[in-house]
Amino acid sequence: MDVTKLRRVVTGHDAQGKAKVLIDETVTNAAETRRGAIATVIWSSEGFPVDNDGSDDPSDKKIGTTIPGGTVFRVVSFGPGVAPRNHRTDSIDYAVVMAGEIDMVLDDETVRLKAGDVMVQRGTVHNWINNGSEPCVIAFTLVSAKPVSAGGKTLNAQG
Repeated sequence: MDVTKLRRVVTGHDAQGKAKVLIDETVTNAAETRRGAIATVIWSSEGFPVDNDGSDDPSDKKIGTTIPGGTVFRVVSFGPGVAPRNHRTDSIDYAVVMAGEIDMVLDDETVRLKAGDVMVQRGTVHNWINNGSEPCVIAFTLVSAKPVSAGGKTLNAQG
């Protein structure tokens, strides 16, 4: 699965309030975010509740991993031997493995995820390692969250 060829369909409304497709295209913003990782932001939002008015397309906005007080929907392809990035985000992340396999490395354990698996990442330090021979493609929805607390300490975003 090539994330640079994903089809993105976004709906909205016309001036009379009728539902319609506003965007139907192959993604145009896929970029290598580190050696071996290609990501494309499908959509993002700022603030809660999300404002569904208008037709502005936020997908070309410069976005870090998350948006404080917002959401990010991105698809990432982790190639074999992807460069390591141990990190924690101030978000709750919903992930669906779309193709391939990958190891998610936590502090003291590793879990293998494969196509069809779903995961909820709740502010934990983690790294993605692809020891296989094929890219692993994961769709992520990252929702802004307060920094996690554990053992009486606040564990802020890092990496």
